[in-house]
Amino acid sequence: MDTNNLLRQIMMIGIGTTSLVAERLREVSDEWVREGRINPEQASRFVDDIMTQFSGESANFDEQIQRQLRNVLQDLGVPQQREMDELRGRLDRLERQVRDLENKMWR
Repeated sequence: MDTNNLLRQIMMIGIGTTSLVAERLREVSDEWVREGRINPEQASRFVDDIMTQFSGESANFDEQIQRQLRNVLQDLGVPQQREMDELRGRLDRLERQVRDLENKMWR
């Protein structure tokens, strides 16, 4: 399982969600301006304030998702990249040692 790819997909979902929220906020604020509930300046400020809050919460949400995903992967026994790299290095050293022993035997 490619955790980087999965994290990237989750981030893209977050970006898409943020875009949808921003679009919907603009639609609602435009509707309120047309209805005379608020003026255009208030609408702009409203959208900016909500998006600022949403962005801050979104960053926390992303961190929580990443932490939970790492925990789930760890619970499932999926090794981390550094563990895989370490195992590859050990395997390379063992293969080299076997080749060296084979070469000594054939001499």
